[in-house]
Amino acid sequence: MEKSSKSRAQYRVAVDVGGTFIDYVLLDEVTGEVRTEKTSSVPQDLPGQFLAGLRTLNAPIESNQKIFHGMTVGVNALVQEKGARVGLITTQGFRDVLEIGRGGREPVYNFLHREPAPLIERYLRREVSERVNFKGEILQAIDLEGLDREVDYLLSQGAEAIAICFLHAYVQPVHEIAAHERIRKRYPALSVSLSHQIAAEWREYERTSTTVLNSFIQPTVRGYLDRLRENLKTARYESPLAIMQSSGGVVDARTAAEKPIRTMMSGPAGGVIGAKVLCDELGHRNVICTDVGGTTYDVAIIEDGRILERSETHIARRPIIGSLIDIISIGAGGGSVAWLDHRNGLQVGPRSAGAVPGPACFNRGGAEPTVTDAHLILGRLDPEYFLGGRLQLDREAARKAIAERIAAPLGLDTTKAAQGIVAIAETNMANAIRKMTVERGLDPREFVLLAYGGGGGLFACAVAAELGVPRVIVPNSPANFSAWGILCTDYMDDEVRTRVMPFDAQHVGEALETLTTLESRAKSSIESYGFNAADIRSLRRLDMRFRGQEYTLTIDLEQSWCDLSSILSGARERFVEAHRRLYGHGDPDAALELVSVRCRAIGPVRKPIIGTKQPGSHTRPSRQRAVFFTELGCETMTNVLDRDSIPQGKHIAGPVIIEEWTMTTVVPPGWSAQCDQYRNLIFRPQAGG
Repeated sequence: MEKSSKSRAQYRVAVDVGGTFIDYVLLDEVTGEVRTEKTSSVPQDLPGQFLAGLRTLNAPIESNQKIFHGMTVGVNALVQEKGARVGLITTQGFRDVLEIGRGGREPVYNFLHREPAPLIERYLRREVSERVNFKGEILQAIDLEGLDREVDYLLSQGAEAIAICFLHAYVQPVHEIAAHERIRKRYPALSVSLSHQIAAEWREYERTSTTVLNSFIQPTVRGYLDRLRENLKTARYESPLAIMQSSGGVVDARTAAEKPIRTMMSGPAGGVIGAKVLCDELGHRNVICTDVGGTTYDVAIIEDGRILERSETHIARRPIIGSLIDIISIGAGGGSVAWLDHRNGLQVGPRSAGAVPGPACFNRGGAEPTVTDAHLILGRLDPEYFLGGRLQLDREAARKAIAERIAAPLGLDTTKAAQGIVAIAETNMANAIRKMTVERGLDPREFVLLAYGGGGGLFACAVAAELGVPRVIVPNSPANFSAWGILCTDYMDDEVRTRVMPFDAQHVGEALETLTTLESRAKSSIESYGFNAADIRSLRRLDMRFRGQEYTLTIDLEQSWCDLSSILSGARERFVEAHRRLYGHGDPDAALELVSVRCRAIGPVRKPIIGTKQPGSHTRPSRQRAVFFTELGCETMTNVLDRDSIPQGKHIAGPVIIEEWTMTTVVPPGWSAQCDQYRNLIFRPQAGG
């Protein structure tokens, strides 16, 4: 348990900054009350908006004991390539690692495919004499005077940050440490990223890429966090500011500023943590987590009660290594733009209208048709009640955008064009889920689908029907669910060391000694946040492969495996089982290799109680409007219910529209809805529906 905060600190708050909106969730630690808020996201003044939104929660900012923050500052800087001018210092002979990359290409049949150009031009990639071999033995000492010359040259060329990536530094970082100390003495304010601190794993290209990307976004993220902390200090907030990581844990803001690459999937990770907490309470161990925002559709998987993770991802087509929740993001949100390709084929996304100018119906200058415009034309959104009436939607502007840019060129009426836009978005969403389930040997029919985000309810039942998923859950305050998940997040630190060796008793014994060192380091990091050592949990993992393979699978070591013999047998069995599930084969007697060892230390944070929220006292009366349903092929007068008016346990047959101030949920024909004891909405196909 965390050490106690100041007695006056009554609240804990989470803030999730997305591409279109900022979501807030405040927890009263005394009463258990939860308050939510949602504001537009305008990139020009995020720190100012952050504070303005906090003030709308009607709780003094200084009375918060913690603020947890999920942010998109780093990923936006990378995607838009609006980062710092970076200089790379590397081992002599390796300046072109970023240019060479990997020999293979993902689109194997596209002979015109080109990888993205390196973020650092060649003249800013400089070499220093030094050499360490793969065992960590120093073959040539570092030339520090040569380092001085190269750093001076980079700064004379306008470099704002330096990335240092020496060969085999993940085994022996002594030269990177010496280089950093030398640079810090001469230029103490210069941003420097060291590969052994950012990505202590092998694979030279991926390690260099990750380190460079960290340097690229570091000044931007640090500047944002410094301004935010200054604003909070001015508002008399003196408690910790914790930043959500891609791995599903939080770190303090200073660590996030040093290693911003860990925050790239910050917001979506919060939703998955919230899904785990909620579904553990509901008793669901297999869950498809789907987050529909204004820009993206994010999918993650909980299998047998475990969040699936990975150790490498690509963002903006560039590789990043490190522990992170396995999340797929596609450009299929409410603001995704519908357009016609060169063959006059209808496409939806990945480009988004964002918050500004937004969909055409927002009347903020947007003229392109989006998914939100299509839903408005189909009658699924109430133009007078979007965001609880805070934003009036212009149906005529939506109709004009779809008619002129989609319907007229295709020879369709506006309703059919809107139907096509929504159908393509739903298909893209279903395909993203198939990639995370079917392509990995998982059957979506054995899962429940948890839908959250501002647009989750508009698509949930249709996507579930496409995949045969038998149950859909829309949680309380779904548009703020990722922020609620961030509120549930523990402090977390990951340590990793690559050590390629045979998987046998002698070498695994050595690996366990390395794990003990990593565990001590990770726990020390968590203790620095104010946790007692006895309360910190740890998780040990091994990256394994069959001998002769290129890539690995990550296997958790169970605490019940208390001796070397049980670790050898248990890890082998678990690895072979995972390999069979993913690839259809696995020899239980084949020789194995251990590639990397990982340790995660976890400082637990007290979770909010999942309350039994009562129906609201200021609900809107039931009403009707014409809604187009694909299943019926026409518009039909449909009941529209206020979510807070639905009694617990009552079954409601579709078609019906369920509204709340942050989201609209479509219950199509053949589906039924029910409200459980926690006020979650549960949807199932009706028998014979």
